[in-house]
Amino acid sequence: MTTAHPATPIERVPGRAWTVRLTGYADRSATVSCSNTACTMPGRSKDLAALRRFAAQHAAAHAKAATVRANAWCHCGSTRCEAHPDTRTQCAGAVVLVLRHDPTVGRVWNIEEVCAACAPLLAHTTVVARAARPQRASAQPPAPVPAARAGVPGGFSSPTAGP
Repeated sequence: MTTAHPATPIERVPGRAWTVRLTGYADRSATVSCSNTACTMPGRSKDLAALRRFAAQHAAAHAKAATVRANAWCHCGSTRCEAHPDTRTQCAGAVVLVLRHDPTVGRVWNIEEVCAACAPLLAHTTVVARAARPQRASAQPPAPVPAARAGVPGGFSSPTAGP
């Protein structure tokens, strides 16, 4: 006899991460690359401003299209919290999707699923989405509300009081 176990609804999955990078060359041209190999990137160009806008919009599109998974592990924790080496914490809390971009460097955009404990420790980070809380199925329907009886003002009632 074989016993079938139902799939656990809270099976943990690795946190996702995307990296969009602007790479410059000696001839003052640049390219944009994405860690997602399915993405189509523009060719090498000398219009750095246009490439920078494209990279920012591409990272924002990944952040908008991604649905944060409540059962994801913290991506930061999977890299042993290398993004915030000076501050150690235990990964905990709800999963959030963050966009990291240092405007002073301006060449790399990271979109990651991280935990709520690591998110505030990451420099130059904006939380763009939060995981939806799973709804709990209740075994019993809510109790019906009893019908209101005519009562004495002030919230007190008397079984002998008439209307």
